[in-house]
Amino acid sequence: MTQAIRYEKGQDRIVVLTIDMPGQSANTMNAVYREAMATCVERLVADKDAIAGVIITSAKKTFFAGGDLNELIKVGKPEAQAFYDMVLTLKGQLRTLETLGKPVVAAINGAALGGGWEICLACHHRVALDNPSVLLGLPEVTLGLLPGGGGVVRMVRMLGIEKALPYLLEGKKIRPQQALQARLIDELAVDHDELMAKARAWIAAHPVAVQRWDVKGYQIPGGTPSDPKVMQMLAITPSILRSKTQGCLPAPEKILCAAVEGAQVDFDTAHLIETRYFTELTTGQVSKNLIGTFWFQLNEINAGGSRPQGIAPYVTKKVGVLGAGMMGAGIAFVSASAGIDVVLKDINLVAAEKGKAHSAALLDKKVVRGQLSREQREAILTRIHTTQDDADLAGCDLIIEAVFEDRELKARVSSAAQTVVGPDAVIASNTSTLPISGLATAVPDQGKFIGLHFFSPVEKMPLVEIIKGVHTSDETLARGFDFVLQIKKTPIVVNDSRGFFTSRVFGTFTNEGIAMLGEGVSAPMIETEARKAGMPVGPLAISDEVSLSLMSHIREQTAKDLQAEGKPLIEHPAFAVIDLLLKEFKRPGKAAGGGFYDYPAAGQKHLWPELKTRFEKADGQISPKDVRDRLLFIQAIETVRCVEEGVLTSTADANVGSIFGIGFAAWTGGALQFINQYGVKDFVARAQYLAEQYGERFTPPALLLEKAAKDALF
Repeated sequence: MTQAIRYEKGQDRIVVLTIDMPGQSANTMNAVYREAMATCVERLVADKDAIAGVIITSAKKTFFAGGDLNELIKVGKPEAQAFYDMVLTLKGQLRTLETLGKPVVAAINGAALGGGWEICLACHHRVALDNPSVLLGLPEVTLGLLPGGGGVVRMVRMLGIEKALPYLLEGKKIRPQQALQARLIDELAVDHDELMAKARAWIAAHPVAVQRWDVKGYQIPGGTPSDPKVMQMLAITPSILRSKTQGCLPAPEKILCAAVEGAQVDFDTAHLIETRYFTELTTGQVSKNLIGTFWFQLNEINAGGSRPQGIAPYVTKKVGVLGAGMMGAGIAFVSASAGIDVVLKDINLVAAEKGKAHSAALLDKKVVRGQLSREQREAILTRIHTTQDDADLAGCDLIIEAVFEDRELKARVSSAAQTVVGPDAVIASNTSTLPISGLATAVPDQGKFIGLHFFSPVEKMPLVEIIKGVHTSDETLARGFDFVLQIKKTPIVVNDSRGFFTSRVFGTFTNEGIAMLGEGVSAPMIETEARKAGMPVGPLAISDEVSLSLMSHIREQTAKDLQAEGKPLIEHPAFAVIDLLLKEFKRPGKAAGGGFYDYPAAGQKHLWPELKTRFEKADGQISPKDVRDRLLFIQAIETVRCVEEGVLTSTADANVGSIFGIGFAAWTGGALQFINQYGVKDFVARAQYLAEQYGERFTPPALLLEKAAKDALF
């Protein structure tokens, strides 16, 4: 077995500690690391008089990945004390390193995130490879945790409270050049040899090294919380934080507590404070939800969990986008940004050029922010070729249709494009609701037809829902999956049905909010409680964004389709409210100037005042908890129906898709994890109560009852 940390002393009396965890692609702070570091630190202390200094580096592509999430997800309340003691031991090792009296340098040869960056902070000097693959930062907050290896304490002492907070609260990751400007690292190196040479040179020039916070009289930059300026900033920070998290995510609040409380005490006491909050978060349910979904399940998806096996990876070379509206323009932008040639076609050249201008505007913003050079901007833009002629689609190996939600129009443009590109190209539709198997009849080989459902705005939304039609071949599905990864999006795979997964579930959220308004529940309460439940936007606001006229159009199309199949459309109490706003009040949504909200040209949007007089009833009010639960439960129940019907075949796709695609409350870990963490039996009981009070749409599906009977999780 290879050593987890190699201890090598050279003739210059410098000890190089090379971290190389056996059997792992990345270094993590697991039991093997802790044991190896304890041995190394003991040896350094014993050998102190015979050494000139220490360099810490890594044998992996990355420097160090941080805490071991396999360990962290298992730590429950009963293990709290043992975990707390273990963390203090781990931090004690880093403290011994930094108080050794000898210079300790971090030679950062790859990404140093979380615990990796905390090791670097405990060193006296930091040299990093100037390479775009090197990322530095403390992203623990995104997994419901805080930097528990001294990250909060040292960042605050290094930068001051105000400058440290963005790194701690937002999990901000930065490149080496930015880190140098922010004084988080001290030097850059062009290659590995220079990295080690600079580390050795600094040790030679600094035979004695002490951390700045260990120098008598050291003061935190910007002042402590009792300083008037800092006090002023801290007076408003909690309310800003609460407005962002709505109290659903405990990690940012605990980070703020650890930073502020730790800044008022000595270094060692600050570490105890940080460790207590870290233990509280690690043993809490929210971090379990987030680690399970945003780490394990997301990695499972990106590793190809839902991709057909045994099919060679495919690289898309040229994509044709039909329709240069907001969706088509966005798809063209992300494809060109990923290095793919794009043909952007619309009904005329003016419309196509307008779509390309959208990419130019997005790229200009990146240039201004310093994220792209002028040359890179030009290179991306020249990959987008605009046209009004189908003939220009020749040579495309993928066609993505992104025109209006009209079956005849979609069939016409897909068929015309297929004739040009021939039998080998994949034809995809960006429909959000129309069944793929029906749309596939527009092309001769239905095996080559697939759904690629993007979300708006395409450049920001991380998800693509891949829809497999009845005849879609495994090869086509694999090609669609590879394309989504190629454009740096997250793919989930669903089977064909009306509204697929995301649109179906999203529709239950908006409809439930609108139905409550129709019952007389106050509009401000519906919107506020939706955000308190963890939804990014209230159902009335998002309905305005989508537009009530589009919602009505989709309902009419669905009714027609169902009628052709001899099935009735199930009436929802939201329909009557939508019809009132459209037909009687002429308020179709944001784009038309007003829907549930007013959109004054010079001010903030606000709820249409007449909602109060026209809808609100004194006896229509229900408890805030019922409002929140109705909005979350209806989405979770619909997700279970999607699993029951075989639309969804993977729990990971359900959880990640619900958060990335619909904005389902992130603190829950996704729609199915919401049920798991609530307790399946308790969820069923609560759903039955909601069904009795508010309608049979809350009745638990058979699959849910089956899980509850077996006490099984999703």
